[in-house]
Amino acid sequence: MTDVIGIAQKINITVSLHEKNHIYQAVINYKDSNNKRKQKWISTRIKVARGNKKKALQKAEQYRKSFENSINSQKYPDAKILLFRSKLYNIDIEKRYDENILFFDYLNLWIEKVKNSIEITTFNSHMQMINSRIKKYFSLNPVKLLELEPIHIQNFYDDLLSDGLKPTTVIRYHAIIRKSLDYAFKYDLIVNNPADKVTLPKKNVFAASFYSQKELNELFEKSKNDPLYLVILLAAFYGLRRSEVLGLKWSAINFESKTITIKHTIVEIKKDNKKQILGKDRTKTNSSYRTLPLINNIIIALNNQKKMQEHYKKKFKKTYTTKYEEYVCLDHNGFIIKPYYVTRHFPILLKNIGLTRIRFHDLRHSCASLLLSHNIPMKAIQEWLGHSSYSTTANIYAHLDVNSKLLSAKTISSAFTL
Repeated sequence: MTDVIGIAQKINITVSLHEKNHIYQAVINYKDSNNKRKQKWISTRIKVARGNKKKALQKAEQYRKSFENSINSQKYPDAKILLFRSKLYNIDIEKRYDENILFFDYLNLWIEKVKNSIEITTFNSHMQMINSRIKKYFSLNPVKLLELEPIHIQNFYDDLLSDGLKPTTVIRYHAIIRKSLDYAFKYDLIVNNPADKVTLPKKNVFAASFYSQKELNELFEKSKNDPLYLVILLAAFYGLRRSEVLGLKWSAINFESKTITIKHTIVEIKKDNKKQILGKDRTKTNSSYRTLPLINNIIIALNNQKKMQEHYKKKFKKTYTTKYEEYVCLDHNGFIIKPYYVTRHFPILLKNIGLTRIRFHDLRHSCASLLLSHNIPMKAIQEWLGHSSYSTTANIYAHLDVNSKLLSAKTISSAFTL
């Protein structure tokens, strides 16, 4: 089945739509510089289904136009490159982009271009990944943006895996590379996105570590005099993320109605190679914004924290900073407890008190495990933890849901008589 949908009369480029493996394929037909007929197959990534053909036709036509632009850039490179530049950059264009730009150099231009449209934490994470593994590999294996093929990207992923990186980490690198090349495709810098054709490794099967009820009680008892005591309680009782615990403000706690609202976060970013603390008046996702009941044990701990802050404020006087007094989790000098301190100090504490080593984030998993063991429905746990979807909660904790499995076993057993 074939539909010819576009003709570029000047250079005679047509595109036809084919079906292959239940996916619509755009097949570009053209003649090369030697007047030989050639074809280029590009997947539209649109499934063959009722109502999808029109979308595939439109996408195929976009591919044809992009390919035509690419041909024009080869015939009239100076004019086309200046057009690319005018689309991408507003100043110093001529020095920043040409047809010989390397893929790695393009990545750095792309991340700066999208900087203001993404979260600063996302930007920092992308920058760190671009300037570490990606820079290392593509500096040793340089390739131009216009010559980048799926095999170049595939070899990079294989190199990461051979170095011992987990499949999940490789998939994170893929997300960056694919987004950057989607941007290049959108602005006609490339004819298609080569990252769409690579084979990704299967994700790791994640098995969360967690403490039992007995271990949690032992942790609470033995950490009472530790600087992280309140941080640990909040993380374990409410299953809070590290950023949510450290970002908790007194204004989010209502002692009269006995509620605690999770709506602020503290994150750590790198700027000019220096770590900085950034307070954000929003949570990770909309679902992360949640109001929960204030538990009596936490009320006692919070009141003690208030008294401690007043005590240190009087004790240290002028040397005590009041800049962060709206926050709950502060050190003895009035400074916000830093995220990296939590990550670094927590395993030291566990070693000193003789408990099995887990990550701080595993207190969140311990909270979920405890709720499941007491027959709390998965949907309620999703809302308690602030997951964006039910499937996220189920995927992480379904293997811990012993009670529902026992009920299933009992039901099956009672249905048959042997």
